[in-house]
Amino acid sequence: MRGRRIGEIWFPGPEDERLALLIKYLFTSEKLSVQVHPSDAEAVALGLPAGKEECWYILDAKPGARLGIGLRMPLSKARLREAALSGEIETLMEWHVAEPGMLFHIPPGTIHAIGADISLIEIQQNSDITYRLYDYGRPRELHLSEGVDVADPSPYPRSRQTSVDPSTSAILLEAEHFTLAQIVGDDMSPLPGHGELLVVPIEGRLRICGQTITAGECARAASKAEIDAQDRIRALVAWS
Repeated sequence: MRGRRIGEIWFPGPEDERLALLIKYLFTSEKLSVQVHPSDAEAVALGLPAGKEECWYILDAKPGARLGIGLRMPLSKARLREAALSGEIETLMEWHVAEPGMLFHIPPGTIHAIGADISLIEIQQNSDITYRLYDYGRPRELHLSEGVDVADPSPYPRSRQTSVDPSTSAILLEAEHFTLAQIVGDDMSPLPGHGELLVVPIEGRLRICGQTITAGECARAASKAEIDAQDRIRALVAWS
């Protein structure tokens, strides 16, 4: 909408049906809060339906834009709580340079924060459970006890960060709760033969069940047979 800044676009699916996965576009003009999400087992123990595993694909980022993921050194739970209360957690986090085409896997328990001036696609379990550890002094509720309990206060493994080759169809991530692939042109070989898919175009146009979608949109396909590339397309495709 003209004159209005949009920070998030969600694709939750039909109102009468809860999909296993949720796709979001995020556009940041300032740092987002330092957060952590529980695992399924931890969420169920609290009477919640599921935890949250997610990944980020970087669409665009200004020079110097960064993502806070993991800590520079392991901390005890007590030390993590102290750092969250004082704000020191921001300096104890590891801040990774964000560049277009990078993919970051964020398993449950990972301490994370998205910095300013970044546009990204987030693929996640369809769960809204978030524990906020630190919010730069903004007057929002923190969830220190819950967050510290589920957090993994350790460094982020480099194996969870990759740079995507934009010219090749490939499986990008095989996570516990979802698989993410990239398709380029008419090469659908990474996609499963059967099963529902969430399709997110990056470049070009494609048709799903007679509907044309382009970058900035998302569609659901009952199978890869419903995906028809209209030109030199590149898209992310996720399934659970």
